[in-house]
Amino acid sequence: MELHDILVRPLVTEKGITKKEEERTLCFQVSRDANKIQVKKAVEKLFGVKVEEVRTANFEGKLRRRGRFAAYRSDWKKAYVRVEAGQKVPEFTEM
Repeated sequence: MELHDILVRPLVTEKGITKKEEERTLCFQVSRDANKIQVKKAVEKLFGVKVEEVRTANFEGKLRRRGRFAAYRSDWKKAYVRVEAGQKVPEFTEM
């Protein structure tokens, strides 16, 4: 798997920004097939920082309705990546 296939996109939410500022933790939407080791290597290679810890969470797609039509969104996976102390936490706007 390529590095850009593992990290789908950064999640820039209110909770994610708070975690980045207070806990040195970055949030990403990652491939559903990616494991913690692959996520760690991808972040270290792309951002040039040392990773202390990776936590992942799987989410089931929600039911969405448009009138009489109903469908489910895709399932997805989120990764919380904590950067080691002393490392500069990357800004997503600097990429």
